[in-house]
Amino acid sequence: MKTSFYRRTALAGLIAITMLSAGAVITPASAQIGGIVHDPRNYAQNILTAARTLEQINNQIKQLQNQATSLVNEARNLQSLPVSTLQELQGQVDRTRELLGEAQRIAFDVGDIQKTFEARYKGASLSGPQAALVVNAEARWNDSVGAFQDAMKVQAGVVVNMGAARQSIGTLVTSSQSATGALQAAQAGNQLLALQSQQLGDLAAAIAAQGRAEMLDAARAAAAEAEGRERFRRFRKGN
Repeated sequence: MKTSFYRRTALAGLIAITMLSAGAVITPASAQIGGIVHDPRNYAQNILTAARTLEQINNQIKQLQNQATSLVNEARNLQSLPVSTLQELQGQVDRTRELLGEAQRIAFDVGDIQKTFEARYKGASLSGPQAALVVNAEARWNDSVGAFQDAMKVQAGVVVNMGAARQSIGTLVTSSQSATGALQAAQAGNQLLALQSQQLGDLAAAIAAQGRAEMLDAARAAAAEAEGRERFRRFRKGN
C-alpha cells in the first residue's frame, strides 16, 4: 500500500515538472466557500486597478503641490522691498543744492555771471578815476575769496553726504541679499543706482564750485594785470 502511494506521488510530481518545463500555465480554479464564489484572477485585477488609481491620485497631488509652490514663488516675486532710502537721498540732494544756492556775490546763474563780468571784469572801464579802479579791484578780490569759501562749503557738504551714503549702501546691500523675490532684488538694485546718481551729483557740484572759484580767481588776475598796466601808464604820463 505504501509503495503504491509513493509511486502515485512520484508520478504526479513528474507530470507537474514535465508540464512546467513544457511551458504549461497552471491557472487557479475558482473556489466556492460558504456559498461565495472566489475568483483569484478577478481579485488580482481589482488589486491592480486600485494600485493604478492610487498612483494617479498621487500624481495629481504632486501637480497640486507644484502649482501651490509656483503660486507662492510668484507671490514672493510681487512683494515690494520693505526698505526705502529715497527720502534720505532726496535730502542729500537738497542739501547740496542749498549749498550751491548760497553762492556769494556771483551766483550759479548765467545772467548774473554775465552782468557781473561786464561790470567788474571784462567791461570794467580803465579810464575812470583811481578810486573806481580800487573799488573794482576790491570787488573782484571779494568775489574770489567768496568763491573759494563756497567751494569749501560744498566740499564739506559732500563729505557729510558720504557718511550717509555709506549707511544707505549697507542697508540696501543687506536688503538685496535677503530679498525674497525678483521685485525686491530689482528695487534694491534701483535704489543703489539712485544712490550712485546722488553721489555723482555731489561730485559734479564739488567740481562746479571748485571750477567757479578757480575761474573767478583767474579772471581777477587778468583784470588786475590790465589795471596794473593802466596805472603804470598813468604813472609815466604823470611824470
